[in-house]
Amino acid sequence: MSRLSVRKTYKLYIGGAFPRSESGRSYPVTSAKGDFLANASLASRKDARDAVVAARKAFPGWSGATAYNRGQILYRVAEMLEGRRAQFADEHGGGRRAALESVDAAVDRLVWYAGWSDKIASVRGAANPVAGPYFNLSAPEPTGVVAVVAPADPLLGLVSVVAPVIVTGNTCVVVASEPSPLAAITLAEVLATSDLPGGVVNLLTGRQAELAPWLAAHMDVNGLDLTGVTDADLALRCEQEAAENLKRVLRPVQEDWTADPGVGRMTRFLETKTVWHPKGV
Repeated sequence: MSRLSVRKTYKLYIGGAFPRSESGRSYPVTSAKGDFLANASLASRKDARDAVVAARKAFPGWSGATAYNRGQILYRVAEMLEGRRAQFADEHGGGRRAALESVDAAVDRLVWYAGWSDKIASVRGAANPVAGPYFNLSAPEPTGVVAVVAPADPLLGLVSVVAPVIVTGNTCVVVASEPSPLAAITLAEVLATSDLPGGVVNLLTGRQAELAPWLAAHMDVNGLDLTGVTDADLALRCEQEAAENLKRVLRPVQEDWTADPGVGRMTRFLETKTVWHPKGV
């Protein structure tokens, strides 16, 4: 007997929940051939503010967790993503083989960053020589709430910009790829069913031009990753807005997401605390 398929309604991911946009808006998502795939929520400025509130609320607990624990959680996310490999390949678009390879690369990227969770402090921290009877120690600490404009690559690129932000103890608000948001929302479902606390990653779908400047200007956002911004004027406007509270800004760059990522993205959103302590006599 024939039956109607149940069409999925794609929502936002804020604070560990899946709300609709407060504006009630949505936009159609189409395939590369122009075929209709689904409707995705069109996030508003209010949704962006709600996401920042959720990220700030989650920050003390996440940054206070041990680095080893954060690595375990990222590894669990990789496990969950591996378990939904076929679904992600279907939503990735393009050829089936290429899509599966992209999903596999995203899983490997999560495992790679998970392994760095308790090692980055050794790379970024130091015991500094000083001319006096003191210990002088530098240690990395997370910046805080980071706003991320995700690149067009709907899965590997997304994982490659989000994982280094959260593995070092930051929380984030992510603007997903505007033309290809479905893999991002499905990744949010993976995050919601893993051990990642609600609010650590908050995901918005919608227009870059509408959301990015408000996140850049938000006074409770501490860092801004503009990797996915392709409009030079929009990138410049976001940088100007971010200067108001001296946000750390990562400018748009063309990257090969299949290459070795290095540690640059992890260290970009870290602060360094230096402590002086007198030596015993």
